[in-house]
Order: sequence, then C-alpha cells, then structure tokens
Amino acid sequence: MKKDKTIGGKVLRIMTGDITASDTDAIVNAANNRLQHGGGVALAISRKGGPAIQQESNRIGHCPTGGAVLTGGGKLKAKYVIHTVGPRMGEGGEDDKLRSATLSCLKLADEKGMTSLTFPAVSAGIYGFPMDRCAKIMLGEAARYLKGDSKIALVVFCLFDERACQMFEKAFDNLAD
Repeated sequence: MKKDKTIGGKVLRIMTGDITASDTDAIVNAANNRLQHGGGVALAISRKGGPAIQQESNRIGHCPTGGAVLTGGGKLKAKYVIHTVGPRMGEGGEDDKLRSATLSCLKLADEKGMTSLTFPAVSAGIYGFPMDRCAKIMLGEAARYLKGDSKIALVVFCLFDERACQMFEKAFDNLAD
C-alpha cells in the first residue's frame, strides 16, 4: 500500500514496508536516550546498516527525549540515520514530546540539506504510545512543517504492519490539504 498527499508543493506519503530498504536521504530511528540499538526498529536498522551506525551512536552517547541526532547510514540505501527519542507512555507530556521528536527530525534533515526522509511510528512499539494518536500527531506535525519554507520535498511514513498502516491511513485521510 502506498498513498500520497501533496502539501505545500511537497509530498507526504504513507506506505507499508521495511524502513531499512528506504532510499530517501535519511531514515528515522526510534532510539532510546543512550542510543543503544538493541530492539525494534533500532535493531533492524543497526543490523542492516552494519556496526558503523552503533559505533557512531556510541561516540554521540546521548539524545534527549524529543531531540534528534545524526549518524551515517552505513550499508543502508539511505545515506543518513536520524535518531530520535520519543516518549514512553506514562512519563507525562507524551503528545508534546512526540511532536518535538518529529519536528526535531524534520529540522535536522533541513539543516543538513536533505530533501527526503522516512519515519517509522515513533514510540508506538515498546514505548506503548497508542498507534492512532501517534499517527495523528506525527502526520499533523509533518504536514504543518511541509507547508513552511523547507527544502524537504518528500516525507514518508513507512509502517511495518497492516494495523499500523490502517491507523495512519485514517489520520492521513483526515489531514487538511
């Protein structure tokens, strides 16, 4: 499944697939604060991209919740990995922290001259964030950003399973053009 929407002359896309196969300039990793890529999306990215991603992450050492840091993409098709830390459910201020994580990734991509990036559903896995809220927040933030003065031409949300894709599709269909 793949669905596009044009916003501010730029493309917002949702699709099912394997984020590690994305050929956008960067893929986003749902990381932990210590940047140790031991599970979920982070582990898949680290395995496919090779040890260079974890080695670079070790040198960086930390990323605050809602922030974003950049490493190379190792053996991935994407040249870069943007690591962001989303909120854990129950820690408080989760919606604002997820908005911040999404915005931090978009700003970092823009600062580095990237024109495309691919997101997973940040915090909706082991961090327990409800998938429907995740979809609404992340897609809404990306749409707002694309309406502004950005060099980013393509933002993709790559979902691994059908359930996630359905929730993102519902939020996607409710976005204003």
